[in-house]
Parts: sequence; C-alpha cells; structure tokens
Amino acid sequence: MSEKLSGVVEKAIRPALAALPARMRSREAVVMLLAIGLQESLFKYRRQMAGGPARGFWQFEKMGGVAGVLQHRTTIALAAEICRARGVAATAGDVHAALEHDDVLGAAFARLLLWTDPKALPGLNNVDGAWQLYLRTWRPGA
Repeated sequence: MSEKLSGVVEKAIRPALAALPARMRSREAVVMLLAIGLQESLFKYRRQMAGGPARGFWQFEKMGGVAGVLQHRTTIALAAEICRARGVAATAGDVHAALEHDDVLGAAFARLLLWTDPKALPGLNNVDGAWQLYLRTWRPGA
C-alpha cells in the first residue's frame, strides 16, 4: 500500500471505524472505503472539481449521502453519535460543511452509507460485487 493510502487508513479510516460498532469493522470495509475514496477523489480533493456540491474525500452531497445517512433507519442513531463525537451538529448543512475538513467524519459517514445497503459487503476479491455496491450506494451521475 502506498504511503498516501496508509496515511488515509491510519488518520481517517481506522479512527472512524473505531468509533463505530465492531460489526462495522472489517478488512472488507477498509478496502471498500479505500476504493471509493480513490474513485471519488483520489484522496486529493475535498471539494468537488468544477465547483460541484460534493465535499470530503468520499464526495458527499448535502441532500444526497449526507441527508441519507442522517435519516436512514439503520444509521440515524450512529450518525448522531459520530456527529456528537466530532463536535458537529447532526444536520445536513453542518455535516456537509465539516466533511471538507474532517476526514474521520467523512470516513465514518462513508462506512455508514455502505451500511444502509441491505447486502453484505463483498468479499475482498469480488470486484464486480464491490462495483455494484458502489453504484447502489453512491449513485454516481444520478
């Protein structure tokens, strides 16, 4: 793993997963978070290119992924907990603004968005399953 990706794992993903229930922590979760972050921002951009509305390494939109995680029945309580722990009001506007600067919050919300999908995380070598999960949860171009 490159030094940059190792840094993302150590500084953002591991602390985010540590703040979530043990059932959400797995190698598959780390791999999905890395893959989606690379797809969305290359871990270079915290603000969407060309002035778009997405924020953070995982490129969340305020009324898309952010609102979805804050309102989904399986993540609403955990999202509120994460927001409290990160010192952010659990509102779409406040979380969206914070994502540009708080990579732990971003990783936690990315994991929570994956949790909203009814299917289990794909296995480590299941590239098609991982791609399908990404399409279902991030809905790129939607």
